[in-house]
Amino acid sequence: MVMSKNFSCEKSLANDFLTEDWMQTQVEKAHVFQQLHKRDGAFIIPNPWDIGSARLLALLGFEALASTSAGFAFSRGQLDGGIGREQMMAHLTELAAATELPLSADLENGFGAAPTTVAETIRLAAATGIVGGSIEDASGNRDDPIYALELAAERVRAAAEVARGLDFPFTLTARAENYLAGRPDLKDTIKRLQTYQEAGADVLYAPGLKSREEIAAVVSSLDKPVNVVMGLQGVQLSLQELAAIGVKRVSVGGSLARAAIGAFIRAAEEMREHGTFTYGEEAVSTRRISEMLQAAGKL
Repeated sequence: MVMSKNFSCEKSLANDFLTEDWMQTQVEKAHVFQQLHKRDGAFIIPNPWDIGSARLLALLGFEALASTSAGFAFSRGQLDGGIGREQMMAHLTELAAATELPLSADLENGFGAAPTTVAETIRLAAATGIVGGSIEDASGNRDDPIYALELAAERVRAAAEVARGLDFPFTLTARAENYLAGRPDLKDTIKRLQTYQEAGADVLYAPGLKSREEIAAVVSSLDKPVNVVMGLQGVQLSLQELAAIGVKRVSVGGSLARAAIGAFIRAAEEMREHGTFTYGEEAVSTRRISEMLQAAGKL
């Protein structure tokens, strides 16, 4: 279990991200992250939405973290996709400095359609302290929600070219968003992931797959590690079951943030509608949270 030796002075850590010591730390994290994808079995990469949730996940023993665009947007009172690139980079800088765990970033669709825009997003993201990131093929256009395959592949190639030119091994994940866009076409999803693999992606990811059989079909069609998301409605498989299929990495997207917000809404509704406060019986104690954070400060 790797935990931060000093959880104070987030701004100082964030502002010092270009120092030699920081860069060495980023290189070390990048190699650790690579090795997680190479060892036997599967690993869970949970998705914090702020500094506090990142530190608590590190304290609970996870080996790597991934940001969530939805969770962060909700924490800012915005819709998923409503965070601009500049604000997202500031968030990633804070999140990467919050723990000593490798952080992979949800970079949405690269904040623009053009391959040059995606390339610039990778370059900017690499300067925040992350060691990997995902680019999706969702356009954000309701009438045409998925980029044409040729353009989508060019975008992955542009991202991969920048990633390969960095001073550390950046793990690039390419996402096929068909299922989340209302297009549950397994054949096209597999074709897209194979194309993104050829374009230079290190990890492939199709969120929203609906069954064990679909997950197995995706894994068997690819030569590189596959990420799947759990915590959504639908298929529910354990880490052991997913590893047996051949999945390498399991993320949870915005589900941890949604679970926290769900508990908050239920508590607020109880107060507003009934004038009672029984939600406090299930709330984690201040003492437990304080003890966890105090233990982190002593490392």
